[in-house]
Amino acid sequence: MVRLPLTVAEVERGRRLGALLRRARRERSILETALDARVSPETLRKIESGRVATPAFSTIAAIADVLGLSLDAVWAEINQPELGVEPISSGRIARERLAA
Repeated sequence: MVRLPLTVAEVERGRRLGALLRRARRERSILETALDARVSPETLRKIESGRVATPAFSTIAAIADVLGLSLDAVWAEINQPELGVEPISSGRIARERLAA
């Protein structure tokens, strides 16, 4: 199976996910968190560093559960638009087509 390259948005979401998990983990060790979530410490380390930008849903769910994060909160956090960048919406695309 050939895996397509990640988009810039996917890479950025991966970085946000890693930062969120690091903040939520606080003083708790990677080893303790990973073992409680039943993932390898290396997997958690890669997710937190952004090296795995699109981890499996079950992996995110297990880690979020151990850290007391709701999946809704995780999703909302990692999908925040960049400051100063207008999100692409069907309304904006329609306006651009009309202006052309």
